[in-house]
Amino acid sequence: MAETRKKRLVIAITGASGVAYGIRALELLKDLDVERHLVMSKAGERTLLEETNYSIKDVQGMADVLYPVKDIGAAIASGSFKTMGMLIAPCSVKTMGEIRTGITSSLVSRAADVMLKERRRLVLMVRETPLHTGHLRTMTALSEMGAIIAPPVPSLYAKPESIDDMITYTAARALDLFDLDVEGINRWGQ
Repeated sequence: MAETRKKRLVIAITGASGVAYGIRALELLKDLDVERHLVMSKAGERTLLEETNYSIKDVQGMADVLYPVKDIGAAIASGSFKTMGMLIAPCSVKTMGEIRTGITSSLVSRAADVMLKERRRLVLMVRETPLHTGHLRTMTALSEMGAIIAPPVPSLYAKPESIDDMITYTAARALDLFDLDVEGINRWGQ
């Protein structure tokens, strides 16, 4: 009889503004009984300190498994390590470019490359504005390769009362893309 394995999702936090989306995704996954595998770029750690009151250790403590960004031999760097996929929240333009070219310089871009080659879900919460034509072409290429481009755009129909509400809703919608249902969010038509 095959052993039932707990669902695993890789969360990456990179150096774009919007670290709160990755943090909230980690928090929401805890309630969904999904094993959280975390990798943070050095720029993501720096942004975390600039944008939040969390310490790096606080966020690392939200993960079930933590990987150093330079460890290209980590489990998530191999296609034989089964996961539901990977959410990069936020996804910097640098990371997006590395994934597009397949020239991976860190565990974040290597793990994302694995998701694409294994045809697993890869969701990129690209956080940059305005976008120039090169950014748009990169996003198009990644979409054609199988990635889902999901910029963290607030859904005002959810009638958020705070920035925290907007972050929660947006992170929950990103998790929807992995068929993970976060309870208690105000959905269209409900």
